Amino acid sequence: MKTVLVTGGAGYVGSHCCKAFARANWSVVAFDNLSRGWRDAVKWGPLVVGDIGDPDAVRDVIEHYRPDIVAHFAAYAYVGESVERPELYYRNNTLGTLVLLEEMLRAGVDKLMFSSTCASYGIPLRSSIDESHPQAPINPYGWSKFVIERMIEDFGRAHGLNAIILRYFNAAGCDPEGEIGERHEPETHVIPLAIEAALKQDRTFTVNGSNLGTRDGTPVRDYVHVADLAAAHVLAGEKLLRGSGVHVYNLGTGVATTIGELIAAVGRISGSPPRVAYGPPRDGDPPILVAARGKAEIELGWVPSQSTIDRIVETAVAWYRPRLLGDVYRA
Repeated sequence: MKTVLVTGGAGYVGSHCCKAFARANWSVVAFDNLSRGWRDAVKWGPLVVGDIGDPDAVRDVIEHYRPDIVAHFAAYAYVGESVERPELYYRNNTLGTLVLLEEMLRAGVDKLMFSSTCASYGIPLRSSIDESHPQAPINPYGWSKFVIERMIEDFGRAHGLNAIILRYFNAAGCDPEGEIGERHEPETHVIPLAIEAALKQDRTFTVNGSNLGTRDGTPVRDYVHVADLAAAHVLAGEKLLRGSGVHVYNLGTGVATTIGELIAAVGRISGSPPRVAYGPPRDGDPPILVAARGKAEIELGWVPSQSTIDRIVETAVAWYRPRLLGDVYRA
């Protein structure tokens, strides 16, 4: 059986990808320090508790399980926090990945799948972003991922590392079967916060920016369902087993959704419009980020099937409603 080592396997996207790999008959090992992941999200294989910044822990898990592929999700991912505390992001994301790459090289594991981000593009120069778009991050989170991409390319040239870099647009939604969902402490993602404001009328959802020159003034994003992201990782894993080199793919739908349109979808599907307030744009946030579809579909065979905004919100509301109203989510 093929084995994938999933760093950050107890986190939001990592746990959904663990499920998808297991469903595709991979043996799955999650490696997570649980600082921002959840032990109960690891359901499809063993959990090894450890930190990617710890060479001994990384060496031990690689030597014990001898993975065919490492799928690397372990990272801090809050844009605002990265602006306020950049040292956390360069130490954990960038230096932690260097440790991982060195230990893979030492063990002779030469296949890596990396969870990157559209934040590496910065302010878009055109309305839809393809993989050739210049990368010019405007926040430390994006820079930390950008530097990792350069490290991966350099390890490929120098040491024969084979890798697929997947630049996500906005991961959203929850497992359609309800087994796992999206949890962050603190919660900063727009869909959970909008749903919380819809289901708990004492909460208010703050829109960061209302005069950005978009069609309703609010930020524009490309939301892609986390189950579709997970499916893309399985396809990428199969490509890695067959091929060589370093390849880059955007994972987005090409559909532009404003925060205003997202709020309307949350109100429509939850049956309760969220109370909304408006604040200034967040530091480090571009007003528009939308993918140009094409390369992942042609080369990986990836076609999103769950990523309409209504489907995304529907799966998220189904996950959050019993937890928010039953006070389970914060427990």
